[in-house]
Amino acid sequence: MIRYALACDQGHDFEAWFSASADFDEQSKRGLLACPVCGSEAVGKQIMAPAVASRGSAGEGARAPAMQAMMMEAMGKVRRHVEDNFDYVGDKFAAEARSIHEGKSEERGIYGEATSGEVKALVADGVPVAPLPPPAPKKADVN
Repeated sequence: MIRYALACDQGHDFEAWFSASADFDEQSKRGLLACPVCGSEAVGKQIMAPAVASRGSAGEGARAPAMQAMMMEAMGKVRRHVEDNFDYVGDKFAAEARSIHEGKSEERGIYGEATSGEVKALVADGVPVAPLPPPAPKKADVN
């Protein structure tokens, strides 16, 4: 796994993990990358210093797979919680989120799909939104 420091064209910094260095380029070309804050698809890599192990950090490399597994498990729990307890509204997410925010619909947790433009408009209008962690990869798709 490779961790990249990324930034969108709106100046939001975030990190993402990729299975291989070519995965970033492939996902970027296919339009699969978006800023988790504003939904912008104009995402690029930031300059990063390489992680060089020193004598004091020799054990850190051995902990990386365990830390990755812990993060994947936590993200899976968040996704399952949302799927089990929130209402799925499909591609009506942006309209329903705005309606709830404006008090026109009942206050409740929802999830669904929205375009990057819809997400940008929601964020600009102060509607609280956050991306749902992606589903865990199928074991057959993992190296």
